[in-house]
Amino acid sequence: MLGITRRIFAASSVAAATSALLSPARAQAYPARPVTLIVPWGAGGGTDATARIVATLLEKELGQPFNVVNRTGGSGAVGHAEIAAAAPDGYTIGTLTVEIAMLHWQALTQLTPRNFTPLALVNEDPPGVQVSTSSPYKTVKELLDAIKLAPPGRFKASGTGQGGIWHLALVGWMQAMGLPANQVAWSASNGAAPAMQDLVAGSLDLTTCSVPEARATIEAGQARSLAIMAHARNPIFPDVPTLKETLGVDYSTSSWRGIGGPKGLPPNIATTLTAALKKVYDSPAFKDFMTGRGFGTVWCDAGQFETFMDQANSQMGQAMKAAGFAKAP
Repeated sequence: MLGITRRIFAASSVAAATSALLSPARAQAYPARPVTLIVPWGAGGGTDATARIVATLLEKELGQPFNVVNRTGGSGAVGHAEIAAAAPDGYTIGTLTVEIAMLHWQALTQLTPRNFTPLALVNEDPPGVQVSTSSPYKTVKELLDAIKLAPPGRFKASGTGQGGIWHLALVGWMQAMGLPANQVAWSASNGAAPAMQDLVAGSLDLTTCSVPEARATIEAGQARSLAIMAHARNPIFPDVPTLKETLGVDYSTSSWRGIGGPKGLPPNIATTLTAALKKVYDSPAFKDFMTGRGFGTVWCDAGQFETFMDQANSQMGQAMKAAGFAKAP
């Protein structure tokens, strides 16, 4: 009986020792506690909505809460700065948007895409060229021909504030067609919705916001989209051709949203997050959410997202210099 007791005690001791050895590894399993996901834009907008569906689905994949926190200000500079300044431990990540490829050119921040650990790109919305249904231009070629014949500033466009992504889209398009950056005058607005209202009212000739943003006005029969600035048609709007199809110019740009963390995120944590984001991206819940709102979906893994941001940074810099908005070299 004593021998049996000794064997039981020895086995218990081995089990306890093994558990002690394993417990640190278990404690370090990622994520072991809630994760903060910073959004550089306000609650209720498209970026916020996209971040919240991603956060909800990441919770299901990784078993910990992903809490969305909005950090607004500085045209996105405040929120991006908070993501970049976070401890690189995986417990603070955030949504990276096209503005991170723009703000440093305006000297609004020193941050560039290289200040982050890219994890995945999940959304891209190219701008469309919209006119009101009362416009005489039925195709983008007809519109462009009229723009070419008119003196600079005769045509007016909007879609966002001065120097915003949709303004730069217009500048890039004009440049691609061999026209001056200011061939079409820009009328600053507080966003796509008021710009579309001005278009319907007749105070604008065109808008260059995304087609999803113009969708309600288009479906109401008050506007039409003549083309999108993308390499391929959007499956959600299959009747809208690309500039290449209609004008022969392969110019594209976009507003986009991805997920990233501060620079120096450990490779094992970055890999875990990217793998989870791929499952989120492939899920019916994410696809249905994005399609239902007209948001474009595109997948880039960490390496592809890094290349994508570098290219966007170069493109935005060229457009901002041409428009006279760049203050940084």
